Amino acid sequence: MLLYVYQIGHKEGWVFHMSYQETRTSASIFSGILVLAAYCIYAFNPARMAALPAGDLKPWATTMLIFIAIGIGVAIVTQILFHILFSIFLAARSKIENEQSDDKDIKRAIDREMVEDERDRQIELKSMRIGFIVAGVGFVSALLAVVFGYSPVVMLNIFYLSFMAGSLLEGAGQLFYYRRGA
Repeated sequence: MLLYVYQIGHKEGWVFHMSYQETRTSASIFSGILVLAAYCIYAFNPARMAALPAGDLKPWATTMLIFIAIGIGVAIVTQILFHILFSIFLAARSKIENEQSDDKDIKRAIDREMVEDERDRQIELKSMRIGFIVAGVGFVSALLAVVFGYSPVVMLNIFYLSFMAGSLLEGAGQLFYYRRGA
C-alpha cells in the first residue's frame, strides 16, 4: 500500500510512494477482492448448492442482494478507515520532517496530498470505460448462456461476477493509468 522508508539518522530518506489516489484505489480493490472471495466461498459451497432446489432463483437473488449490501458496507468502512489512517500517517510524516510544524501545517499537508485534478478525472473516466466494457461483455455472456441452454442461475452468477470483475478491473485500470502517468 503506502510505504515510506526513511534512513535512520539521515534527513533525506529514500521513498517508495504511492499517491493518495493510488492508495485509495488499492484499498478499494483489496476490499472488493475480499467481498468477491467471500461470495464465491459462500455461494459455491458444494453443501449449499446441493441443498438448493434446481432452477430456484430466489435463494441466489437473496444471496446476491445480501452480498451487494455487504460490499457497500465494506467499501464505506474501508474508505473511512483509509482516510483516518492516511491522515494519521501524513500528520506523523509531517511531524517527522518538520518538528516545528503545527496543526495548520499538518492540515495543509493533508489537503495538499488529497487534491484531485483534471488528470485524476481523466484517469477515472478511462478506467470506468474498462469497468463498463467488462460488465457489458458479462451481460451479453449471461444472455448467451441462457440461449445455449444453461440455467437462469448461471445467468445470474455471470451477471454478478461480471459486475464485480468490472469493478475490480476498473480499479486495476486506475492503478495502471496512475503508474503510466496517463
